[in-house]
Amino acid sequence: MDKTSLARNGATGALCEFLAALRFEDLPAPLVDRTEDLFLDWVASALAGKGGHPVPLFERYAAAMGPAQGRCAILTNRRTTSAHFAALVNGAASHLVEQDDLHNSSVLHPATVVFPAVFAAAQDLGKSGSELLLAAVAGYEAGVRIGEFLGRSHYRIFHTTGTVGTLAAAAGVAKLLGQDARTLAHTLGSAGTQASGLWEFLREAADSKQLHTGQAAANGLLAAYLAQDGLTGANGVLEGRQGMAAGMSSDADPGRLGDRLGQRWATLETSFKFHASCRHTHPAADALLHLMRTEGIAHGDIASIRARVHRAAIDVLGNVDEPSTVHQAKFSMGAVLGLIAVHGRAGLEEFRDHALTDPAVADIRRRTTMVLDDEVDRAYPARWLGRVEVETRDGRRLAAAIDSPKGDPDNTLSRPELETKLRRLAAFSGAATPAQIDAWIPRLWNLRHARDLSDFVPEAA
Repeated sequence: MDKTSLARNGATGALCEFLAALRFEDLPAPLVDRTEDLFLDWVASALAGKGGHPVPLFERYAAAMGPAQGRCAILTNRRTTSAHFAALVNGAASHLVEQDDLHNSSVLHPATVVFPAVFAAAQDLGKSGSELLLAAVAGYEAGVRIGEFLGRSHYRIFHTTGTVGTLAAAAGVAKLLGQDARTLAHTLGSAGTQASGLWEFLREAADSKQLHTGQAAANGLLAAYLAQDGLTGANGVLEGRQGMAAGMSSDADPGRLGDRLGQRWATLETSFKFHASCRHTHPAADALLHLMRTEGIAHGDIASIRARVHRAAIDVLGNVDEPSTVHQAKFSMGAVLGLIAVHGRAGLEEFRDHALTDPAVADIRRRTTMVLDDEVDRAYPARWLGRVEVETRDGRRLAAAIDSPKGDPDNTLSRPELETKLRRLAAFSGAATPAQIDAWIPRLWNLRHARDLSDFVPEAA
């Protein structure tokens, strides 16, 4: 494939040209800061996955099928292995507790697929912290635009983080490998043909969500390494007659692939997660929390809750009626609002201790309904609006609205809040001691200056 064929490939070719030419010096300072924030937040989510089902299954698989040791760290158990297996396990672990980041308009969780792949590859290839950050930006920028390109219809059936995440991870690793636009197009072709992830698992409380992210990270890395060695992939894997859009979308928009490349930094638009639940529940959770505080009501005052939501929230959360596992409870609007109403939080401890066993939470869950709201649906996915209506037992009808859930770019988590989140998530799983986190935080905030990532992860607690 030459430059002429890349040009014929339209928006995909332009995206590859942009990614191949991108340099660390091109990144604005706020973007570098934000990418370090996102990396620390990803580390927190990965550590929180330690010991939680099904993460040990992935660890055992890596131990059985991978090398006894290698250059790349598994964050949950601090063992070392090959880049492929480190990406697989870290990708699975960092999506378990539902605390990893989300980009709104692409409905993509970039960190849980991009960072496992680029961190493993950076350790494998002996790259620096600044090279890792550049690769992460490439992965985020590609993944967001591909997710937006595939549109809302894609997300109804496909878990975008599993499908698009494969290409996002591949783009990040391709950048670490220094691929030119021609080779990068082959990388995306091989990544796209592997892209998978179906929502059906949620109905049965199956474990596939962690497989989606682990596989996306590992398969993206696989695609980049093989392309570097000469494996070709389809140039038209996104826009072609039998490409991803043709088979996985009914509203694909090729113009989104090249949207303001180099001017709009989609990485800066990424949201952090405050509540430990599916992001579709966060707007309503914040609105209910606001209403209860301003109106001075307690959970015992609530006769019913109506969450006014966008269509995708109904498509995803409507699959969970009565949750049977903690993870499934994180996809139940009623369970999340029950925790907010009764305990004032929907954090890791609240889900573990109360989501399935607290009668008061179950009572609120049964009193909660979701209804489609035209205003909320029109704003989605660019904005995730929170609207709730509460009827009290004494007959009052109360309503609350929030336009920016906690964690969104215009209501973001500060660095001290991110540090608190890291400490809380590490303590939850026991993956690192407070002293280890104290020593690690300065290194995480100075990732751009790290010359060598080989010993970047502290020893096991």
